[in-house]
Amino acid sequence: MVASALVGTAPTLLYFGQEVGEPGAEDAGFGKSTRTSIFDYVGVPHHQRWMNGGKFDGGQLTASEQALRDFYKRLLNLTIRSAALTGSYSDLHAYNRAHTTGYSDHLFSFARWSAAQKLVVVSNFSNEETFTGTLQIPETLIQTWQLKDGRYPLQEELYGNQHAALQVTKGIGNIRLKVAPLESVVLSIR
Repeated sequence: MVASALVGTAPTLLYFGQEVGEPGAEDAGFGKSTRTSIFDYVGVPHHQRWMNGGKFDGGQLTASEQALRDFYKRLLNLTIRSAALTGSYSDLHAYNRAHTTGYSDHLFSFARWSAAQKLVVVSNFSNEETFTGTLQIPETLIQTWQLKDGRYPLQEELYGNQHAALQVTKGIGNIRLKVAPLESVVLSIR
């Protein structure tokens, strides 16, 4: 979802109940249970727990449903407040596959930037392997960003739980990362 929401400039669409993990598994009496119904005679229990008897405060959500809704809230707020997401895009994935030892085929990485903000996004699509290694930022992008050799602290924009830095040496950037299975990190240069 992070890659999908941040890779382009189009609005992000959530399907009804997606933000609370609604599986659409109720039997509506026709077809297969594969999605939520557009009809009002079948319930959507995850969404109904968020509605909480008309309070619309999520008061009946489980802990995992609350965590998922919090993730979507953080991600969608990032998409509307991030100046970089209306700016330029650069693929980092192909460059790292060609130039970085240990770069995983399960990773997808890219950069987004504007004059006001620079972001590096890394998503680990493996459901088993943690990536621990280095992501390189190509010399052309370092030049575009007008960064000189040195160390630049990075802020993780979704949860603030990554403590990383961009080290620029001889015009090439390196970021040491640890990205858990199915995790994405969104790093901004400070």
